[in-house]
Amino acid sequence: MEHQNAVKEALNALYHHPDDTVRVQADRWLQTFQGTLDAWQVADNLLHDSSSNLETLIFCSQTLRSKVQRDFEELPPGAFQKLRQSLTTLLKKFHKGPPKVRTQISIAVAALAVHVPAADWGDGGIISWLRDEMNMHPEYVPGFLELLTVLPEETFNYKIAARPDRRRQFENELTSQMDAALSILTACLNITELKEQVLEAFASWLRLRHGIPGAVLAGHPLVHAALSSFNCDPLSEASVNVISELIHHTASPSSGGISAQTPLIQVIVPQILSLKAHLRDSSKDEEDVKAIGRLFADVGDSYVELIATGSDESMVIVHALLEVTAHPEFDIASMTFNFWHSLQLMLTKRDSYSSLGSEASIEAERNRRLHIFQPAYQSLVSLVGFRVQYSEDYQGLTYEDLKEFKQTRYAVADVLIDAALILGGDTTLKILYMKLLEANAQTGNDFQDWRPAEAILFCIWAISNYVSVVEAEVMPQVMALLQNLPQQAQLLQTACLLVGAYSKWLNAAPASVSILPSIIRILMSGMGTSEDCAAAAALAFRHICDDCRKNLCGYFEDLFNIYCMAINGGGGYKVSAEDSLNLVEALGMVVTELPLDQAKGALEKLCFSAASPLEEAAKEDLEKKHARELTVHIDRFAFLFRYVNHPEAVAAEINKHWAIFRVIFDTRPWDMRTMESLCRACKYAVRTSGRYIINTIGEMLAKIQFHYQQHHQPCFLYLSSEVIKIFGSDPSCADYLKNLIETLFAHTTCLMTSIKEVTARPDIADDCFLLASRCLRYCPHLFIPSPIFPPLVDCAMIGITVQHREACHSILTFLTDIFDLEKSVNEEQFVLIRDNIIIPRGATITRILIASLAGALPSSRLDTVTYSLLALTRTYRLQAVGWAKESVSLIPRTALTETESTKFLQALSDIAYGADVNSLIGHVEELSDVCRRNRTVQELVQAALKPLELNLVAAPVS
Repeated sequence: MEHQNAVKEALNALYHHPDDTVRVQADRWLQTFQGTLDAWQVADNLLHDSSSNLETLIFCSQTLRSKVQRDFEELPPGAFQKLRQSLTTLLKKFHKGPPKVRTQISIAVAALAVHVPAADWGDGGIISWLRDEMNMHPEYVPGFLELLTVLPEETFNYKIAARPDRRRQFENELTSQMDAALSILTACLNITELKEQVLEAFASWLRLRHGIPGAVLAGHPLVHAALSSFNCDPLSEASVNVISELIHHTASPSSGGISAQTPLIQVIVPQILSLKAHLRDSSKDEEDVKAIGRLFADVGDSYVELIATGSDESMVIVHALLEVTAHPEFDIASMTFNFWHSLQLMLTKRDSYSSLGSEASIEAERNRRLHIFQPAYQSLVSLVGFRVQYSEDYQGLTYEDLKEFKQTRYAVADVLIDAALILGGDTTLKILYMKLLEANAQTGNDFQDWRPAEAILFCIWAISNYVSVVEAEVMPQVMALLQNLPQQAQLLQTACLLVGAYSKWLNAAPASVSILPSIIRILMSGMGTSEDCAAAAALAFRHICDDCRKNLCGYFEDLFNIYCMAINGGGGYKVSAEDSLNLVEALGMVVTELPLDQAKGALEKLCFSAASPLEEAAKEDLEKKHARELTVHIDRFAFLFRYVNHPEAVAAEINKHWAIFRVIFDTRPWDMRTMESLCRACKYAVRTSGRYIINTIGEMLAKIQFHYQQHHQPCFLYLSSEVIKIFGSDPSCADYLKNLIETLFAHTTCLMTSIKEVTARPDIADDCFLLASRCLRYCPHLFIPSPIFPPLVDCAMIGITVQHREACHSILTFLTDIFDLEKSVNEEQFVLIRDNIIIPRGATITRILIASLAGALPSSRLDTVTYSLLALTRTYRLQAVGWAKESVSLIPRTALTETESTKFLQALSDIAYGADVNSLIGHVEELSDVCRRNRTVQELVQAALKPLELNLVAAPVS
């Protein structure tokens, strides 16, 4: 009674107390209470208590449902009968509602059925038990019908803490009782007021995809009941759900496929097609039209392989789907978009025709089908284009409205790409251009209403990758048209995007040299219109300089002047610092095409424009500058060093400007943003220059070593990774590289002596072990014999269970690279050192890896952990299996049975003998599923495996 009163008081506080703090405390208390053993009895008592209010009933029904799903193993062995009796009584009590309570009780009974073998319910399992209950207590049929509905749904509910074997058994039990379940539902059809509920239950059972013959379903009373509801107004939602599931059922491989289900298809498809007229009926309820659209889309998606044959019957379906696509409501029209994509794949991919044999036959059939479907895709282009048009009140759109509009545009763009793949990009372009001329004519050829033209230009942008670079009929006219557009921001933004998208066409055009100046003027206009427009113009500028770089080599000075105005804000340009990097990249690509002597001069000018503001800042107090004041210029260096592919020229510039880099290194080593920007610039300088930068690299590494020990910036580690990649195998660099890695790793291992410290510094862990993997690959002769190698392995063991995804991945990858050392470094001396380090730690590493599979790490990391365990097993074979056996034996049998552990260990043993990796994956997933099935089991397993206890040992290195 004390607990019951406490629950009532907490619920009252949660729903009615005026103080937010009190409500939060009440919510936390109730959540904690739900995890206790007392929650079983308290929830059950309050549900049976006639004085409980609705809030109490809902909370207690949810609690009882959750307890049955997750904590059934808490109950003593003989508790099933009492629990079933109590839940049955409650199901009868709430057979008329409240609906939320009845649903929770139904799910609880279904979850109980998942846990408990069919034999415990009597002959025939839960379905026979349910039928008997319904026969004995017909007044409670609504409650029992809801149970019958949720039973198949719970088959795939992984909140239920059932073992995988038991889950499979339950699915088999239900499928074996399918006929009995459908018989119960058929009998209930006679109760008119329960028809909707019966059909919802039928739809639920169909989701099991059990192979009921099509001929049986075609004549089944439940199917005819659903089809007869098509004549009702409004449409029955349950009927639509049934027919939708039947469509999916007929296409499911487990039901025998379409050929085996032909009798059923011949019954349902004509009935669906008869609804086509409702799509154009403006008086029809919108929800009904959505339901009809959904059915047509289901037919298209499920039977696309049949439709792709181009038969007369399939074209009837295609024309019906075009009607759905034409519907003015986008939510309805877009239901068909997946079909048009799937059909495009069926028509264009060679695999669709592989059964035909010869290349000639394949090509002939492909052309025949494309010819049949081209008119449909031509219509499709016309039907979707208008949907990307801005509304008249576009300026009043909210952020969410604009976001939705962008998603609509990208969805339409995907459909246009599908059309271009069927029709050809040039043909699709012609259709869109004719629409553009029509739109222009309707607005008086002066773009008074810019919106229709902008929409079509967007569509032309969408298909840019599919228009041939030699297209000479439409694109010249489009480019000419762009030069006469009004200065409207959205229109100009789309024009800039289009220009950038057709940069390859511009390069190939016969009049490319004469067109480019006018195109550049469009982009300059865009840079001064709005920030969004300037961003589009800067991106287009980059594309044009990339693809037309040879034609632009003679215009470097003009391009440089545009760049200077853009980054300095001259001429009213509105290019942001971030977007200006597109301009830097653009000029870098043009400089790459210049001869070396000209490239050196051009790069010098560009670097001077980036260095000057930094040198001016250095004359003041650098420490007081905001990071952004520096990084905007340093990032321009980074892009120049990355995209100017003249190693000598880049090396000359990094050497020339090293003085200002040195000042920033020494003045702001504490500033993460500035250091990241500076290290990025150095990284690209090293990557591009290679050995040309040898004179600067020594001092650069000295700065990294010194400042890393003081300020622990992760970026110093990733810059070191780049240096190792370029110079790792260079004998002349061996001494200072050895000193570098030993200094960096020694300091890092001191920083991360516990999982808590690794968790506090995930970026350092990530970059440290990325660097370690690079060392294994590029300078194993410096790294593996080093005294820092064993402590770094220990540090990796400490960090395996870090929750940070990237850090965890880097650590596991490093360990995997060690286990797989022979793949990259097949020298016996290194393998011997590796073995001397790993073998004494093997049992501990294996225990931590198995603990990670069993819940120490999120299930999303299973693949990475599995691969590490796989590599360990393949290298150390039966010794690794022995380590695994030792670890698995620690797990209590209540959590993992002897059979379950044996299956896992056998799969691991097979791997040791060379079996395929796929043979292990399923068993790893089962081990993980069993050990994570509820919080109690997971805690029990982790307490047994103790992944944070390392038992580190000192190992001799030879």
